[in-house]
Amino acid sequence: MNNVPTVSDSKRAFYAAHARPINSIYRRVVEELLVEMHLLSVNSVFAYDPIFALGVINSYDRFMESYRPAEDRESILNAVCGALNQDVATYRRDSEAMLAAMDGVDDNKLLAWLAGDLDGAPEVIQNTVRSIAGKESFKYSRLFGIGLFTLIEKANPEMLKQKPEEQAEPLKPLIDHLHLPADKLKKDLETYASNLEKMAQAKIVMEEAIQAERKKRAQREEERKAREAAKAAKASEDSESSDAEVSDKATSDS
Repeated sequence: MNNVPTVSDSKRAFYAAHARPINSIYRRVVEELLVEMHLLSVNSVFAYDPIFALGVINSYDRFMESYRPAEDRESILNAVCGALNQDVATYRRDSEAMLAAMDGVDDNKLLAWLAGDLDGAPEVIQNTVRSIAGKESFKYSRLFGIGLFTLIEKANPEMLKQKPEEQAEPLKPLIDHLHLPADKLKKDLETYASNLEKMAQAKIVMEEAIQAERKKRAQREEERKAREAAKAAKASEDSESSDAEVSDKATSDS
């Protein structure tokens, strides 16, 4: 009997864990992450590693940075990992360890470590590189590529802004050592950079829309208060007029 969960199973588990609606502009991001992680989780060749964890956390945090309500961001990620029987705390711990290992490290040292020259490398870097390089068959993924880009970006933010042909030579030793598909890595880098740019543009549009809606709400509130004040003033005038009429009548009767 085949007990391997399907994509539909994972989606049902996700939406059961996070029942609140997801903003439409982010729904595709979340579902693509869920589906990609699901397909990797049921792949017999795939193995979790801290660079992959860094890719998951960094891509999620950057794409979801402007998500509102903000308190739903962690709930959504918990639901994604929970649907796949994975632990968010492990992902965050390992991704933080990888970034901490990069403190004060330049791109030359990082590239040397990733290419197998592990002299002076922190334990988490040593263990990860040796594990990947030692596999007969390593399952590369876009999320692993993002984790790799994140490490390089921390070491030298300018490197990932270079043209692909300028990146090729310094990246070749690590690509060879870790048995990575060069063309796929290049394509993923370009796509990721493009998506970040699109998300940045979308963020600007969303912020402008939010500000416009706030102005509309403030204007509506001012108009409501003005109407209430006018109504109260009218009621006060009517009351004073009525009191005056009563007073006049009383004076007349006397």
